[in-house]
Order: sequence, then structure tokens, then C-alpha cells
Amino acid sequence: QVQLVESGGGLVQAGGSLRLSCVVSGRTFSNYAMGWFRQAPEKKREFVATINWSGIETAYGDSVKGRFTISRDNAKNTVYLQMDTLKSEDTAVYYCSATQRTRGLGLREYLVDYWGQGTQVTVSS
Repeated sequence: QVQLVESGGGLVQAGGSLRLSCVVSGRTFSNYAMGWFRQAPEKKREFVATINWSGIETAYGDSVKGRFTISRDNAKNTVYLQMDTLKSEDTAVYYCSATQRTRGLGLREYLVDYWGQGTQVTVSS
């Protein structure tokens, strides 16, 4: 069974930074593109970022481009999301995702194979 466990969420002031981590167990980590989605209250889940199995290719949602950076360490079975210049509108529950590499980067929810339980990020203005 695959498990994705996020950590690193919390409360931060606008303009600050946070780094989220997601540790994966139960499958070969490098077989998956890894990503992050988020869901704010009363809003649909939104794509944030994704990274391919090797770490060479990345993609970002328009609202976070230039502020967030996704990376992965295949030796540690971990994907990271560095979030800088945070804004109040970044407040949401952030979910880690895993998509089999044969299905591309997993930019859409229906492509995702596994989800983490989510970690809350709150940005105060």
C-alpha cells in the first residue's frame, strides 16, 4: 500500500516562506511523477506544481509561478515544495500527489494515483 505523508504546514505571515515535505512509502518512488495540489475553503482543488520522476521537468500553476519551487530527492523518497513570498490567497490545505510516470506529470486530478492526507497552510495578512 502506498502512503504519502505531508509535513511542514503551519501559520506564516504574508511575505514569509514555508517548505512542505512529502515522504512516500510502499512503492518505487522514481516510478512516479510527484505533485502538489491545494484546496481552500469552499473552492475546488487546484493544481500547484508537479515534477517528473527524474526531477528534470517541472510545471506550476499560474498563481504560484515565480514564488514556489518543487523538487525531489529520490534517495529519500521525498518531494518538497518551497513556498516563498506567501500571500493570504495561498491559504489552503495542501495535498501531495503521486502519478505513475507513464501518465505524464499528473497535472489533472483524474490522473493522480495516490494522495496524501493534506497539511494546512495559513498565511496571515
